Amino acid sequence: MDTFSKEERREIMRRVHSTDTSAERTIRSLLHAMGFRFRLHRNDLPGKPDVVLPKYRSVVFVHGCFWHRHPACSRASTPAENREYWLPKFERTIRRDQRTTSELRERGWNVVIVWECELKDADALRRRLFSEIADEPSIYDSKQAPLPLAADKQTAYEVPRKGKGKTKK
Repeated sequence: MDTFSKEERREIMRRVHSTDTSAERTIRSLLHAMGFRFRLHRNDLPGKPDVVLPKYRSVVFVHGCFWHRHPACSRASTPAENREYWLPKFERTIRRDQRTTSELRERGWNVVIVWECELKDADALRRRLFSEIADEPSIYDSKQAPLPLAADKQTAYEVPRKGKGKTKK
């Protein structure tokens, strides 16, 4: 049994936002200060990632420890009341997160998940973000075929000869 009336619970849940949370704003500020430029909540990507860094083909999800069930985190506690509601809800969230991550990786995106509790240590978070975003191999280093370049249509690379204006092949 819930300790709040249905109207009180509805009002509490209405205040829980899914975008522009303080954790999201903190991550965006940190990324921007690090020199990264990004887009927010792209609808054309699975899960509408919180931050999209197209240049690095990376996405960042900012997960609340409670809602997304951060393993071994004290903030991921399960409410004692109304467990028959909460447990399936948490399970659906975990499955959705796994499915979204899988779909993005299949499309060639690097997925970075930042947990809310990681915001306590900004220096460690900054190092991790840089490592997982900027140190990622580029798409040209991956096993996928590289994107075609305009120069790919050349039949041979030609080097001009000195002084004669002719080229050698």
